[in-house]
Amino acid sequence: MSFHDNIDGKVVVITDASSAVGEATARLLARRGAMLVLAARRKDRLDDLVADLRAAHVRVAAFATDVSRKGDVEALAAGALREFGRIDVLVNNAGILTSSLDRSKAENRDLVSDVNIKGVLYCISAVLPSMRERGSGHVINLSSGAVFRVFEPIGTVYGATKLAVRAISDGLRAEAQAGIRSTMISRGVVDGEIEHNARGHASSLGAKAFYDIIRIPSAEVARTIAYAIERPIDVDNNETVAGWLPRSRGRRSSSSDAIRVTLPTTQLHESPICHSSTSSSLATVLRANRRLR
Repeated sequence: MSFHDNIDGKVVVITDASSAVGEATARLLARRGAMLVLAARRKDRLDDLVADLRAAHVRVAAFATDVSRKGDVEALAAGALREFGRIDVLVNNAGILTSSLDRSKAENRDLVSDVNIKGVLYCISAVLPSMRERGSGHVINLSSGAVFRVFEPIGTVYGATKLAVRAISDGLRAEAQAGIRSTMISRGVVDGEIEHNARGHASSLGAKAFYDIIRIPSAEVARTIAYAIERPIDVDNNETVAGWLPRSRGRRSSSSDAIRVTLPTTQLHESPICHSSTSSSLATVLRANRRLR
């Protein structure tokens, strides 16, 4: 079997699956033969997606899940095991945005931390025991270009949470037994994300002008997730960058400060774009819409 068949028959749990990256990933993996466990805070938002997938004879289950609530996440994992008997892949996709430190309301900062950090930890903790029992599994954590540069003045709290996701991903890789893989995907902003996923009026207004320029289709991130899943078991795709990244430091971001890349790496070092020192994968710049200085 070629690695292109590695998605077929896998049980994949996707959080925040009702729109944008989550929905695009669900549809793509369904076409590739995956069995899906979809989660979203409001299950009614999953209904149309689930109906479409079932009409295409895809095996799918859906659960109302607020990832900031440990009980919800444990029920999600238990439901997945009950429906399919195993969990092969967790896509930790849920996340929200907020504004800068001085503009954020305390409750918004708390919510962002609860979803972006605690939610990731809760989901990993819920699926890891069954993965360890089987000796195989794959956790894919969605992070952001904010791990390379904070998009001041609107992304301090968000950037901090995404740096935490990097630490969690690296820690899982170090702690998990052989056969369990950990991948972090640092992605750009996607269609509809600011309108539906920002917390705080300042976030929506402050980010929209910049993000309108650098948006990427959700399908691009979905393909990056599929790429990570389909790698052979003996290939670690530790980190991938998908989208626009800042190419300069020490000043405010603008449309001329970004370059669009898809970059699979096993080790990422800081540089004006990103430099891959991996021996197992080639850093490939797919598109650069701005000339490098």
